[in-house]
Amino acid sequence: MLMNMKEAIRQALGVALAAQDEVLVFGEDVGGVGGVFRVTEGLQQRFGEDRVFDTPLAESAICGVAVGLCTQGFRPVVEIQFIGFIYEAMDQMLVQGPRLRYRSGGRYQAPLTVRVPYGGGVKGAEMHNDSLEGLLLQTPGLKVVAPSNPYDAKGLLLSAIRDNDPVVFLEHLKLYHLFREEVPEEDYAIPIGKAKVVKEGAHITLVTYGAMVLPSMRAAEELEAKRDVTVEVIDLRTLAPLDIELIVASVTKTNRAVVVQEAQRTSGIAAELIAQINERAILSLEAPVMRIAPPDTVYGACGSLIRLRRFTVNMGEPPGERPNFRRHARLYTRCDRGVGTRRGISLCGLR
Repeated sequence: MLMNMKEAIRQALGVALAAQDEVLVFGEDVGGVGGVFRVTEGLQQRFGEDRVFDTPLAESAICGVAVGLCTQGFRPVVEIQFIGFIYEAMDQMLVQGPRLRYRSGGRYQAPLTVRVPYGGGVKGAEMHNDSLEGLLLQTPGLKVVAPSNPYDAKGLLLSAIRDNDPVVFLEHLKLYHLFREEVPEEDYAIPIGKAKVVKEGAHITLVTYGAMVLPSMRAAEELEAKRDVTVEVIDLRTLAPLDIELIVASVTKTNRAVVVQEAQRTSGIAAELIAQINERAILSLEAPVMRIAPPDTVYGACGSLIRLRRFTVNMGEPPGERPNFRRHARLYTRCDRGVGTRRGISLCGLR
């Protein structure tokens, strides 16, 4: 059946709710309204208000209740409306949940799934466009998943709900309605921690995830049309734990690598991947691993941010200078369209 990512996620939630009575879905407006993006639309009518229900506007309470429910044998699936709102729930998401098994000496598990829309390119307001996955990656016991297509979204979400460890399930806003593809209506699972080679190649490895997969594919195809090379593209699918064995095997074959992320440059998944590639495969590299990422600045509110001339927060400009909003918006747009990816491939020695 043809589905977009939003529909695939909704179907995965329906499958999980029907299969296990312990599965609960709750968050802000997820019940009667169906969530801010209508992902959970119709689930409350199917499964009742005891299993799909609304909560107050309190992210710390949402995740705190979820951790408590885990100790009582439930499998809560909660929604945080935008990733910019997770700060209020950091203690529950990054401390209480992931450490539950350790702190209880194995008595309790934390089968908690936190669904979080993230990313830009949809003309959202400030704090609605962020990519904060780098904040999550250094948490022991926490798994982080970021699908790039409807098929993977359904299979990975079902795996997340059935996992006995907490999983942050990242749903890129731009991918909700971007395209449709065939998704089986029956139950299936994609293992967490397994990347996928979405395009095979022999001369360079391009590693990315989420909404950056499609522009990376376009950049690879444009390069191949101009030069006598082939590009291997890897979709990470899971950011923690990383499928580093697949990545190293590809880099060993191609001898070059580029890592692409939408998140700000510093301390992201790209930095971790580059470090691990250098640790495991540096003798196979014929050029430094390139990192394609936006600048370390706020992902603003598109056109409205550009018009805020009186805004004086420093965004990477020299002290005393006003932020160049047009420049920052342009850099993010270039990354979103794959322009930086094409340049990074060129700088990797394929001239």
